[in-house]
Amino acid sequence: MVDPIPNDERVRTLRAAKAATVLLIAASAGLITVYGGAPLRAVALACAAGVLVGVVIVWYLFPSADAIAPASSRRRRR
Repeated sequence: MVDPIPNDERVRTLRAAKAATVLLIAASAGLITVYGGAPLRAVALACAAGVLVGVVIVWYLFPSADAIAPASSRRRRR
């Protein structure tokens, strides 16, 4: 049988998922401007705006580590 995931590992994984989501949104914004033929300054500005939008989206969509119930306190289904 597998033991429950420790809380510090759960926090580390959630942090990595949040960072990956923000980077994906920022890269997407930058690539869209590159595809549109924008100058380098506009690409950098779009990436910075993508980071800000990504942080807001992650803040809104992802739960905090404290909100995730540890596996040991969940009731088993029968």
